[in-house]
Amino acid sequence: MMYTFPNKLRNLAITFMVIGMLGLVYGFISAPNNIEEAKKMAGTHGEGHDGEVYETLEMNHDKKTVHVDENQEISQSIESEHNSSHDEHLFHQLTNKPWAALYVAAFFFFMISLGTLAFYAIQRAAQAGWSPVLYRVMEGITGYLLPGGIIVIVILALSGMHYNHLFIWMDPEVVAHDELIAGKIGYLNTPFFLIRAIIFLFGWVTYRYFSRKFSLAQDHSDNISNHKKNFRISAGFLVFFIYTESIMSWDWIMSIDPHWFSTLFGWYVLASMLVSGVTMIALITIYLKSKGYLEFVNDSHIHDLGKFMFGFSVFWTYLWFSQFMLIWFSNIPEEVTYFITRIEDYNLPFFGMLILNFLFPLLILMNSDFKRNNYFIVMAGIIIIIGHYIDVFNMIMPSAVGDKWFIGIPEIGGFLFFLGLFIFIVFRELTKVPLLAKGDPFIGESERFHY
Repeated sequence: MMYTFPNKLRNLAITFMVIGMLGLVYGFISAPNNIEEAKKMAGTHGEGHDGEVYETLEMNHDKKTVHVDENQEISQSIESEHNSSHDEHLFHQLTNKPWAALYVAAFFFFMISLGTLAFYAIQRAAQAGWSPVLYRVMEGITGYLLPGGIIVIVILALSGMHYNHLFIWMDPEVVAHDELIAGKIGYLNTPFFLIRAIIFLFGWVTYRYFSRKFSLAQDHSDNISNHKKNFRISAGFLVFFIYTESIMSWDWIMSIDPHWFSTLFGWYVLASMLVSGVTMIALITIYLKSKGYLEFVNDSHIHDLGKFMFGFSVFWTYLWFSQFMLIWFSNIPEEVTYFITRIEDYNLPFFGMLILNFLFPLLILMNSDFKRNNYFIVMAGIIIIIGHYIDVFNMIMPSAVGDKWFIGIPEIGGFLFFLGLFIFIVFRELTKVPLLAKGDPFIGESERFHY
């Protein structure tokens, strides 16, 4: 049965994109154009310090001031330079706000598509018998991978061209005054950074292209050769993916705060990616069933998706706690600053996402009967999607905008724009082929699946 993209849903997606674009444009228009405007917007006149970009420079200034107290003129000169650095940093924080809102939303929806691709590859490599009836839904969601990935890489390229200051290591002045960042310049340099990004996206999209090609070819084949090809490339892709996903996490998120690192970070982002991807599979599957499609999907398939939503939520929480507990307990200044900043300046979103990403899924999805109920799956799914958007917000915003954060028009606009784009691309992709992968050798087992 072929899916038809209803005009009502298409118009809703376009409306989201238009409203979201207006919100993003408002964010860029309302950003300060110079340091004086930034000082007026922040209600400051050079007093205090809001960020750590010039931390090393500030420490040097403080030391200088101690040694030249007898020379008032030199001390005043240093203080002036000190305040100038702070004012410039404040300007960068406020101009970063619309860029950060754009980047958080762009990365989040790309992350959902990539997480779905990884989950799909796992099903293929494991030759799972329960999931083939969901393959077309997964392939539809991964249709967003290429356009979503291109948007993210364009934002990264614009950062490298100094249209924003999301990545402070891209600023030669910062590198010149920061010994730690200067020591990483062999890895953190714009050309190598963008080359890595392009290689990653090319690898992911190439796997998606060939896997879908073999999947569609299997529908019209009288043998399982295409299925075997899909199995082999999926197993190989998972090896490529686990390396590239970790490096992507370091590059695209962790390097926004280049003074900090965590060896668990790649796994942490992977857990967020997988739970968001599985949740989106469940939400779209339930929507399609409500419209009379996917008649071969039963409540046991929904139950299994609910189990993965529950399991990956617990896995995410385990990694969050492991990362937080070890860093907080060791109390090494270079590491613990990451969490202190978030606890002090992002208290509500930082602890709020724990409730959304762990407590709610735990309470709603622990019961086996609830996992068969579409209402509970949808309720938990919406909470998980919002919770992991806030998780990405927490990972990016503190280092990009400091304490000048707010979930306002640009942030909501960015979310709505990419939500609309995601819906438009995914559901249009679903119209291109039948919703049942009828040629898969496990399709009979999947249709009869009962748990």
